[in-house]
Amino acid sequence: MGKRAQQGGDAGPLLEQAVRSVLTAPEEGLDLALDTGASLLAAAPGQWPAVSRALLGYADTVVGRCWSAGWRPADLVRVVRRGLKPVHLALAVDLIAAEDRRHPSAALDRRWREQLRELETEVWWPGDEQYLGAFAQRHRLDRFALATAVLELLRTWGRLPPIAPVGPAPGQSVPPRSGSQPGSQRPGPVTGEPRMLARIRALLAKAESTEYPEEAEALTAKAQQLMAQHSIDEALLAAAGADRDAPGALRIGVDNPYEGPKTMLLDAVAAANRCRVVWAKEFGFCTVVGFDGDLDGVELLYTSLLVQATHALNKAGSGRDSRSKAFRQSFLVAYAARIRERLTTATERTTSAAAAGRHLREDGTEEQLLPDERLLPALAARSEAVDEEVGRLFPKLVSQRVRVSDGEGWAAGRAAADRAALHGRAGEIRR
Repeated sequence: MGKRAQQGGDAGPLLEQAVRSVLTAPEEGLDLALDTGASLLAAAPGQWPAVSRALLGYADTVVGRCWSAGWRPADLVRVVRRGLKPVHLALAVDLIAAEDRRHPSAALDRRWREQLRELETEVWWPGDEQYLGAFAQRHRLDRFALATAVLELLRTWGRLPPIAPVGPAPGQSVPPRSGSQPGSQRPGPVTGEPRMLARIRALLAKAESTEYPEEAEALTAKAQQLMAQHSIDEALLAAAGADRDAPGALRIGVDNPYEGPKTMLLDAVAAANRCRVVWAKEFGFCTVVGFDGDLDGVELLYTSLLVQATHALNKAGSGRDSRSKAFRQSFLVAYAARIRERLTTATERTTSAAAAGRHLREDGTEEQLLPDERLLPALAARSEAVDEEVGRLFPKLVSQRVRVSDGEGWAAGRAAADRAALHGRAGEIRR
């Protein structure tokens, strides 16, 4: 691991001056501000190590400010990926890694650690004064080009607005909700993967490996039923006073093309698992609000379905029509609508069985228990709590419709959804 940066240094004021000029520049004056700032930073080889040290010290401020404004590592990287270039993406990951040195792992919640792991954050440079030189050599950049990229990245991050937080920033505790009972807290994700989720992963992996579509459909329907049973078990624990859990949230990236139908698919998965989805189109992500165990299942199932939908879309249709935007839009909307029907049916079946006292074990077998009259009110209370949390986080929401205009695409999409195996190993999505 590299040596810890000392804040500022001789180049600190110079860097702050360049960043300030770029942040405040209007669009028509941005090129001039970038050229001027990059020239100041890259002017002399002798000051380059000091600029490097100052940059990594400044990262503590700019990245930390983003954390305080509700952003998370995957969010910052997603913004860069959508609007800038690969060199900016590499810089972004490095600056996040540099800032992360401030925080012990215990100060980060599970999903935060997972995001850092997925981004492969690493302090790979030998010392902070050598960072920019080593980065330039890795990416074959001269000092001016690299200084320009640095300023473009810092402008992008520095102009981000505050957003609704989906968990505590590093080292921060989250205050109890208004009206919550003494001792209750807004939760971060629990440490480690829930055992039920591991069982669901195993089912979906088996569904992917089978050569028989009927077996795959049965296995994945069972996975959804297990997700529903887990939600039921958590609701009964809460009703018994054994669990003071409150709704949480996570963000999932939803990228172009066809981001509207993709959001519909995520909403279908979320609704079947008693979660709500809010789409931030301008930033390319959806916020999923729900209870922690339900959120894990939603992310897993949506990942699988999105990959399958993409594969099915590429094989669907006939000739030129299947490549049209209308066909593809209609296909994905129909796919999402049919998946909603399938998942809702599986959840309702499990809920009805549970109300009659039948309990689905983790191994997929059922046991007969006494019906618990608290179940349906408990589930209703959790749904109400999720709705209240959505209202708290997003007091102003607007609904949006997605249109379809291709009948062949609609039919193909529903057929593909009927064949969907909902497996979790076909690929991964970017958060």
